[in-house]
Amino acid sequence: MATRGAKPKPVALRIVDGTNNVTRHGTEADARKAVDAAVTSFGKLTRPSKMKGEALAAWKRYIEPAAWLDGSREPAAIAFCELWAEFRLNTTGFPASKHGQMRAYMSELGLTDERNRGDTGTEEPDEFFG
Repeated sequence: MATRGAKPKPVALRIVDGTNNVTRHGTEADARKAVDAAVTSFGKLTRPSKMKGEALAAWKRYIEPAAWLDGSREPAAIAFCELWAEFRLNTTGFPASKHGQMRAYMSELGLTDERNRGDTGTEEPDEFFG
């Protein structure tokens, strides 16, 4: 059964996008310790050596720039890249159920949040908020 509300954001992602709330999540130092502990226990996210083609292109384009991912997200990252390769192979025959799976993997990996993309420096400053 579905749960209400937004899914909790991973600790590393809260640090990256600056949404760590001290009253709700604790201090940033504690969050960084938790992230370091996760990286220590799970290790860094590594690309499978047998990945090739469109799946490899998806890994390089979407997964490598996502610095907040650790080894615990490896199965989701691999599944997303394989689904992406299947989507690129046959876009018209890609069923809606697999679109839903791909969107869920992107959400789980934190790829759908625009705040994670960083400042590109190409935007013009706003005259009121710049």
